[in-house]
Amino acid sequence: MAGAVVLRANLDSATLLMGRITRLHIEVAQEKGTVGQFTFENKDTLIGEVEIAAKLDADTTDLKNNREQIKRDLVLQAFDSGLYVLPPVTYIVGADTFRSSTPLSLKVLPVNVDSLDNVHPIKPVAEPEYKWYDWLPATLVKYWWVLVTAIILLGAILAIIYLKKKNGSIIPKRVKKRLPPAEEAIAALQVIKSRMAMMDGKQYYTELTDVLRVYIDRRFGINAVEMTSSQIKRHLKERGETRAVDEQLDMILEIADFVKFAGLHPLPGDNEAAWQRAVDFVEATRPKPEPTVGGKEDASKS
Repeated sequence: MAGAVVLRANLDSATLLMGRITRLHIEVAQEKGTVGQFTFENKDTLIGEVEIAAKLDADTTDLKNNREQIKRDLVLQAFDSGLYVLPPVTYIVGADTFRSSTPLSLKVLPVNVDSLDNVHPIKPVAEPEYKWYDWLPATLVKYWWVLVTAIILLGAILAIIYLKKKNGSIIPKRVKKRLPPAEEAIAALQVIKSRMAMMDGKQYYTELTDVLRVYIDRRFGINAVEMTSSQIKRHLKERGETRAVDEQLDMILEIADFVKFAGLHPLPGDNEAAWQRAVDFVEATRPKPEPTVGGKEDASKS
């Protein structure tokens, strides 16, 4: 009988454009020295429509107390659109078989015909190469007055700017101080709430998640604006500062991905709930006011 083996699996993203790739992350916690094998080692697919594009090398970490953790990634790819339920990952140790318990679903979205140019770009017909001396003389002869007029106007503009600066008549623009991240995010969320009834689901969740991405960027120094939903969640969970409200953010990003990429039509109550979760996330993660001498909070920083 093999020692206690814990097997987990999760996807980078539950939605995928046809032909693109995503990763299946696999974690095994077991006693040191345990020898096991995954059943996918000799397979090219998880199921018929979902192919294994690559099997990345395993990474082993010492967990102490005679335990170790093995991390393994599979690169998945699908060329047929649809919703696929992936089979559990199976790990065999001697006569014992272990399976990941959480069912995983992968939504493969069809590729827009217009986007096929990105896959097989059509090269334009090559034109003969022109040198600057092939056209410059004829242009100057015919449109010399345009060039002279442009030079005169540019000189006049530069002279006016120089004189105004010299005489101190140019008033420097006052730079508007930006609100702290939490206040800025709450103000933006209030604007979204006031326009909620006028927006369709895709626009609403796009604006809602954009506010959260900017807030996470400013608050935690994570470039969330350029990340996928799964990357944002993974970076925040690694930091541990948002542990109390990670579930709130996970629910917002999950429904937003289904609305934006899978055409899900949420109910008005879902929109209200997502908005409230966004507010709760910002309020729960805003910096705490620093106490002054005597234990009282500094009102100027709140």
